[in-house]
Amino acid sequence: MTNPSAVEKGKVVGLRYTLRNASGTVLDECTDEAPMEYLHGAGNIVPGLERALEGRSLGDKLRVQVPAVDGYGERQSKGPQAVPRSAFPSDAPIEPGMQFIADEGEGRQVMLWVTKVDATTVHVDIDHPLAGVDLDFEVEIATLRDATSTEIEHGHPHGGDHDHHH
Repeated sequence: MTNPSAVEKGKVVGLRYTLRNASGTVLDECTDEAPMEYLHGAGNIVPGLERALEGRSLGDKLRVQVPAVDGYGERQSKGPQAVPRSAFPSDAPIEPGMQFIADEGEGRQVMLWVTKVDATTVHVDIDHPLAGVDLDFEVEIATLRDATSTEIEHGHPHGGDHDHHH
């Protein structure tokens, strides 16, 4: 049986957080009334932060410094590659920050992030935009509950009503 007051596998954890890079620039934050939820143990957040939250309790506030290797990983590519805009559906709105799954052939797929778009070219990168970046989180555990069997099966939380279909 799980401990209802500790962050552990099978718990839905709601976080309020501020994420900064090493120079202190805010990269992302969730400080609203509604915290960002994730399913602990399902790989929904970066590994370094998930490990730091293990065993913590509701209401805990902590600062976690996550090296790039335990965050979004080190950079693997040489940088963005230019792809003709015509390789994408003509009616698809494409913007920097969007993600796509591309087929590499022989059943292999790769995740791509759009870094830049102009009239004829879309620049994509196989590295997450925060790859190679050391991360500095200020985190508060705002909510904590047992995941439903459906959430565990799907590998992510389903929000306030806990009912979601795929």
